[in-house]
Amino acid sequence: MNKLYWVAFKSLIIKEITRYSRIWIQTLVPPVITISLYFVIFGNLIGTRIGEMGGFSYMMYIVPGLIMMSVITNSYSNVASSFFSAKLQRNIEELMVAPVPNYIIIAGYVVGGVSRGLSVGFLVTMVSLFFVDLQITHLGVIFATVLLTSVVFSLGGLINAVFARSFDDISIIPTFVLTPLTYFGGVFYSLSLLPELWQSISKINPIMYMVNAFRYGFFGVSDVSITTSFAVLIVFIAGFYTIAWYLISRGIGLRS
Repeated sequence: MNKLYWVAFKSLIIKEITRYSRIWIQTLVPPVITISLYFVIFGNLIGTRIGEMGGFSYMMYIVPGLIMMSVITNSYSNVASSFFSAKLQRNIEELMVAPVPNYIIIAGYVVGGVSRGLSVGFLVTMVSLFFVDLQITHLGVIFATVLLTSVVFSLGGLINAVFARSFDDISIIPTFVLTPLTYFGGVFYSLSLLPELWQSISKINPIMYMVNAFRYGFFGVSDVSITTSFAVLIVFIAGFYTIAWYLISRGIGLRS
């Protein structure tokens, strides 16, 4: 990466991090409060009635899924809202005419989204320690899974922002796609509890692989193959990156 590209890349990252850091009460605090309520309601109140799941207390079992849910949501929303705002304010046109490759633009926004996703994930993890004593079995799997998942949904947020024509369009995907997929992605239950037909249907859900890989990093248990989980992550990253690069290079949804 030459000096000019590095300056552009670094500037985008600083802009993105500064953007969500300045309004941390709106970007970092709400997801932590929301997940804390999940811990209290699903973990303490409902979890005591459910008992164990997968050989662990219900509270402990759902913690990795809740952390992953917060990472997914915040990685996606950060890039979607930031890129769309740049589009709305015509700032993106300056980037389009600047001597900066498309991959630098994509990488800058994605790193910003990953930064927010991992920041919220870290805060949620710290909060979870007040409720359970987390164990770590495979630290490398934890870092790799959360990083790749954050990249996937940062790219997804970028694609959403390219096609969005209003702020309402940004909320459609999280509301009608991400939320259902997350809730049916094994955050609150083990896949083994489902009938065989629904197990097969659940395996179409990519979030299920991400949650299980992340849970495997903590507890060493998973409902699906870890190799398959990482393969799914890599395929989605490659696919979403290709789509994002094509859209930006063609100026689809960006030029008036």
